[in-house]
Amino acid sequence: MATVLRPPAAAPEASTRTSDAARQQLHDEGWCVIPDVIDPQTTQAALDRLHAAAARSEARGISTFMPVLDPNASNVRVFYLLEHDAIFRDLIRHPEALALVREVLGRNFLISNFTANIARPGARSMALHSDQSIVVPEPWHEAWSVNIIWCLSDVRFENGATLFIPGSHHWRTHGDVPADAKDRLRPFEAKAGSIVAMDGRLWHTSGANITADEERALLFGYYSKAFLRPQVNWNAALSPETQAAIDGELFDLLGLGVTANTGEAKHISQLEPRA
Repeated sequence: MATVLRPPAAAPEASTRTSDAARQQLHDEGWCVIPDVIDPQTTQAALDRLHAAAARSEARGISTFMPVLDPNASNVRVFYLLEHDAIFRDLIRHPEALALVREVLGRNFLISNFTANIARPGARSMALHSDQSIVVPEPWHEAWSVNIIWCLSDVRFENGATLFIPGSHHWRTHGDVPADAKDRLRPFEAKAGSIVAMDGRLWHTSGANITADEERALLFGYYSKAFLRPQVNWNAALSPETQAAIDGELFDLLGLGVTANTGEAKHISQLEPRA
């Protein structure tokens, strides 16, 4: 099969929905919430297609329960969302999301992963961690990754909101994590249709769903600096049919082209004017 070469996609302008205060909070505390990014109809459509993707994954033999992460099967995890439905391919590059990613990572980054977690009643918390600490050795002086969390249901402490420690993105080593870290956890609480931006160094864990009959559904878009290997090999994870339907912008963000780590080259200036 011939290799398709595509030009770099132009970066969309940052959305104005994210306030200066939210941007400042993201830098100071490592997180912020942006409400009403998608309307109720889009939110419901994404939720319906997430449940369909979970059923399809199980039918294909891809388990939605990961014992290495979760204490029980009430935490439902869905992987390779970009392969399942076009609505997820739209969300992962939503202008509001990408504006927040650029706020943390700058102009050159890749989509590292896109997964979902549905916390059903009885779901319990996983281990305390930061996403960057899992893939990058200490010390963590800079943000090399960021999560954009899509709330497909109202999220609160009781139904399993993600628990986090404000300001913990300033911790540089495992030794900086205090003994009482779990006592400092607080929940991300947001309405359906909101997004939560979370610095990759922020320490957090999944919340426990202590309700009798509520589900909590979140999508986790994980982005990283382009010099880091993504968590997912999209060339292998996405079918030829899905790859053929992807346009230039998303093609580049998934690292599907032949170039791997030359994203900054286009910003190099000529030392001498050309004749």
